[in-house]
Amino acid sequence: MQINPWFIAIAVGLFVVWKIDFFATLLNMKSLDPEVPAGFSGLIDQEKYELSQDYTRTKAVYGIGESIFDLVVLFAFWWLGGFGWLDNWVREFGFGPIVTGLIFISALMVGQQLLALPFNLYETFVIEEKFGFNKTTIGTYALDLVKGLALGAILGLPLLASILWLFENLSMAWLWGWILMTVFSLFLAYVAPTWIMPLFNKFEPLGEGELKDEITAMAAKCDFPLKEVSIMDGSKRSAKSNAFFTGFGENKRIALFDTLVEKHTTDELVGVLAHEIGHFKKKHIVKGMISGIIASGVVFFLIGLMMNNRGLHEAFGVAETSVYVSLVLFMILMQPVQHVLSVVENVFSRKHEFEADAYAAEVTGKPEVMADALKKLSKDNLSNLTPHPFYVFLNYSHPPVPERVEALVGE
Repeated sequence: MQINPWFIAIAVGLFVVWKIDFFATLLNMKSLDPEVPAGFSGLIDQEKYELSQDYTRTKAVYGIGESIFDLVVLFAFWWLGGFGWLDNWVREFGFGPIVTGLIFISALMVGQQLLALPFNLYETFVIEEKFGFNKTTIGTYALDLVKGLALGAILGLPLLASILWLFENLSMAWLWGWILMTVFSLFLAYVAPTWIMPLFNKFEPLGEGELKDEITAMAAKCDFPLKEVSIMDGSKRSAKSNAFFTGFGENKRIALFDTLVEKHTTDELVGVLAHEIGHFKKKHIVKGMISGIIASGVVFFLIGLMMNNRGLHEAFGVAETSVYVSLVLFMILMQPVQHVLSVVENVFSRKHEFEADAYAAEVTGKPEVMADALKKLSKDNLSNLTPHPFYVFLNYSHPPVPERVEALVGE
């Protein structure tokens, strides 16, 4: 390891990002207000409200502890020459650069997963259990883990091998890598609703009845080519409620958690559907896809510039430059930059949520119903109703519920 400008820039960047997040979390905990916000007092009693604040504090303390652990492990592994040691070890197998690279990157990812496992178990079976959310059994959790690893290997390893090959053999590798990643992402978005998501959850078509009739009528009114509305067994893992939009082209689907259907009226569920349709009608999906493709192109271009950078390798104690080490070090270098980019993404995402809410209010003609649905979701999910603005700015992809309610009905 060599303390050069690369070392200093990355170390300082990682620490500053952590410090900012830590400061924002402290501000968020300090902003917790003991009084139930106006407009929510009729729905959330004091006991439920205090429980939501306790949940916010508990998750914040957990997050701080996990972030400190992650930062300490990274710096310790870095300072003790772990990257150089691992590179020397994988090279001893005598494989070519592609297989060697797959082993190097896989070893780091498996190590990271193992270190994160105790935290994930604690979050699921202690924190979420304490607040009544966890419905996951050890068996389900283990099976999910195995499926995730298998899926990552089946899809991720060939993709990674292809990227390594491109950078090993082509002069314009960044361009071909960008094209490959774009095609892969679009393919994944198309097949995920049909082939991947059902590996983890059951999706049952919404049955005949008032809800289906109202949803079908709303989709027709909005001229939305909805292929299917599914009920997902979210209660298999958590008591929390949600809904989401998947697919594109002629494969558009909306999934409603079974917990959402159980706790909300037909009008509220139609409002949630109209909100999701709003994202489509306002071109949020297309805009997000285009911005993602552009961002991916920039990343691959920068990877091409940083490939086999001697100073970067020396900063991490790696004696011999290689494509696979370059990819890993670039990802570490990009962490502070990615944090900044995520803040920018969140700004646009929050704007899009307001627009989708407004669309739902317009097409349903019942903004108060949409507001009631949001209030119920915040109550059932123990959402923080008084987050600090700086914490929201850094971390929230959705506006705080009180702001969304105020935009809808002025409360």
